Amino acid sequence: SPGALRRAGNEEFRRGQYGPAAELYSRALAQLEAAGDATAEERSVLLANRAACHLKDGACSLCVADCSSALELVPFGIKPLLRRAAAYEALERYSLAYVDYKTALQVDCSVQAAHDGVNRMTKALLEKDGVNWRQKLPPIPTVPISAQTRWSTPSAQGPGENAPPATAPQGNRDEAAAGMERARMLKEEGNEFVKKGNHKKAVEKYSESLKLNKECATYTNRALCYLTLKQYKEAAQDCTEALKLDPKNVKALYRRAQAFKELKDYKSSIADIKSLLKTEPKNTAALRLLQELNRA
Repeated sequence: SPGALRRAGNEEFRRGQYGPAAELYSRALAQLEAAGDATAEERSVLLANRAACHLKDGACSLCVADCSSALELVPFGIKPLLRRAAAYEALERYSLAYVDYKTALQVDCSVQAAHDGVNRMTKALLEKDGVNWRQKLPPIPTVPISAQTRWSTPSAQGPGENAPPATAPQGNRDEAAAGMERARMLKEEGNEFVKKGNHKKAVEKYSESLKLNKECATYTNRALCYLTLKQYKEAAQDCTEALKLDPKNVKALYRRAQAFKELKDYKSSIADIKSLLKTEPKNTAALRLLQELNRA
């Protein structure tokens, strides 16, 4: 049966036998298509699994093709997005890889591989296209809320990784969507207050937004306000919360370093700047702050 073939394929994959695994996934796909009752989900999983085999074997164009087919069947699947991004990266098609990594982060902001990928592609594109590299990017799709919370049932486990945990049941989804939208609007209102230089009002808006949706950028924005308001402990705390969501976030590391410097905790401040420089070795603001700290 297709299920048995898929399990056998997963077994071969785990043993590092990528060719035989791909063969088994192909047979499972052929059987499903012949039976004519395959769900999009089942076919998508098999295609994403076969794509993983192609990626391991360095057949990047085949990997891209399988991932694209999988994503047509089930839009915004995290595994095909990450695998296609990796294949594009290997093919040096950095802007396409960047778009896929960014899309994957919209689906699940906790995927470290996607954060790392975005950082690598940003560097590569900056070198290739210069400071205006963003203007040459293809559009980044907006991931609907339904895809951000939908996660596959355990049966859809592919090779290697575990399926992400299931999230809110369907009933809560519309409420969740409304909450996210309200959080986004409050964050925008906060941003407007920052532009007008009213940091106290901005903090109020960001705080309301964070009650509805704990988002990295909202924390780093509020931290910036706290720095301006000389509330350094609060600024550091917000950056720590942001870093729980995105451990390599450059703004969070930089702003926490600033807060620690003001709190005269120079050791922690230097540690944050050094972490930041691992991601962005040429970050001039960070290098300047490090010089000041070394003199402090």
